[in-house]
Amino acid sequence: MTRPRPKTRIQIKNTRAILEAALEVFSQHGFRGSTVDQIADAAGLSKPNLLYYFPSKEAIHLELLAGLMDTWLAPLHQLNTDGDPVDEIVGYVLRKLAMARELPRESRLFANEIVQGAPRIIDQIEGDLRDLVDEKCKVIRDWIKQGKLADVDPYHLIFSIWATTQHYADFDAQVRGILHPKKDAHFADAAEFLENFYRRALAVS
Repeated sequence: MTRPRPKTRIQIKNTRAILEAALEVFSQHGFRGSTVDQIADAAGLSKPNLLYYFPSKEAIHLELLAGLMDTWLAPLHQLNTDGDPVDEIVGYVLRKLAMARELPRESRLFANEIVQGAPRIIDQIEGDLRDLVDEKCKVIRDWIKQGKLADVDPYHLIFSIWATTQHYADFDAQVRGILHPKKDAHFADAAEFLENFYRRALAVS
């Protein structure tokens, strides 16, 4: 079996440029509103040159999504069964909020895919993502049974965390339009609010 030839430096550079440009274009316009021409322009390449690396807009989109799921799962993977339950969940909240700050384009790319019905990643959602959520929900249920957490629905707790953290990336224009923050100052306020909110919500009365 013949092994594929390793990519040259220019091929690696151009591939990265295409994916970076595509992330920017897709996060702004969504999959349907984006074109190969837009991506090529943003990457500083001709359309034929771009199509040498990726045969279609769909292929570029799939490449971005393939790498995104691992990034999305990582903060939940870090939920430690042996840690303090409230601290562990608050830590997860803060990690998700940090992702909204540091990876807003990736968040919007993911959100756009979900809004369209997740046609390209439904297998991953119903596979790796669901398996991980099921696993962590079992951990949360065990903590509740041990009297270490308030009696909350684990799934809706996780959904609420996604909603309250990813909002700052997916609805960035709305947040900034209301708050007019200096740079990203509102993220510190959001972190303080969300930590206090979830600590109160999860405390055993």
